[in-house]
Amino acid sequence: MHRLKFIFVLLATAAIALAQRPMTVADLNTFIKSQIKLKADDRTTAEFLRKVKLTQKLEDKAVEELQGMGAGPKTVAALRKLEEESAGLGAAPPPPPPVVVAPLPPPDSVEQADVLAAMREYALNYTAKLPNFLCVQITRRHYDPKDARYRPMGDTIQEQINFYEHKENYKVQMHNGVSVHNVSHEQLGGVTSSGEWGSMLHNIFTPENGAQFDWDHWATWRGKRTYVFSYRIEKDHGYSMTDLEAHKSYTSAYTGLVYADKETREIQRITLKTVEIPADFTVKDVALTLDYKATDISGHLYTLPFRFELDSIDIHGKNNNQADFKMYQVYGADTTITFVDDGAAPEEQPKDQAAKPPVKKQP
Repeated sequence: MHRLKFIFVLLATAAIALAQRPMTVADLNTFIKSQIKLKADDRTTAEFLRKVKLTQKLEDKAVEELQGMGAGPKTVAALRKLEEESAGLGAAPPPPPPVVVAPLPPPDSVEQADVLAAMREYALNYTAKLPNFLCVQITRRHYDPKDARYRPMGDTIQEQINFYEHKENYKVQMHNGVSVHNVSHEQLGGVTSSGEWGSMLHNIFTPENGAQFDWDHWATWRGKRTYVFSYRIEKDHGYSMTDLEAHKSYTSAYTGLVYADKETREIQRITLKTVEIPADFTVKDVALTLDYKATDISGHLYTLPFRFELDSIDIHGKNNNQADFKMYQVYGADTTITFVDDGAAPEEQPKDQAAKPPVKKQP
């Protein structure tokens, strides 16, 4: 009996301490904003506030701001109560001024020239330093038709890439989870793309193409400081597009960004965007992003493509292709990769969907 009474006394003391818990206005703001972000229960938040004792005056403006951020009605009522109770207290000090971090100055002209020279050497020797290997490319395509009579459609393509003697070859293995044989990109229809794997690097940096480079900005990429340069390639050496249905082709000038690790000067990311496409050509715009990352092949790390995304607009609608590179392994004469995509199930193609005209794009 005495033990139970002792426990009750302890609990009562704790409740009194909680009821008198001091809190600054800054702490109160932080707490309420956190509750809003977490989408916490309005009643639970209000009950907690009833046990708070402010050490500073809570201004009406502060309550209104929290209400505007999403504080619930019960929480606002509890804040109004705290506003009344703290009316006779001193005002809270103004928040400290935000810390302004001076932007990192761009590298000087000498460093920029050195970096570009290192990037060029890296790009032009990129494929020569890679081993023979295999990998799987999974491409998820989505098409949003311009004609409202048709619904969006999509499919998934699985290919095996054989990189042998410094060249890559693509072999379509599966389409929407069904094995296929002797089928090329073009035979699948829709928007396809090639040349991103190694050709893209070479085309940007080969001197014959005359790319114009300019400093753009610093970036943090995967936690590392990264140089970012813009570039432009004129149409004489530009991005080639072919509409197989309309039997039309065009080579467009293109611009983009190249990201390089500050320490290693290895290229980590490339973006590409076509420019100045004639109004009468069927393809209106193409944008591409290719990301690289360190990948293990038989105990050795190589910087290899791991994802690219292509967005294009043509006279028929909008297209989006997202591709992942997986299961890199050493190439052998009899080596093959048996792999079933472990991603999301592909969308079912409506039977009333008009066939998408095939468009091949290649830088």
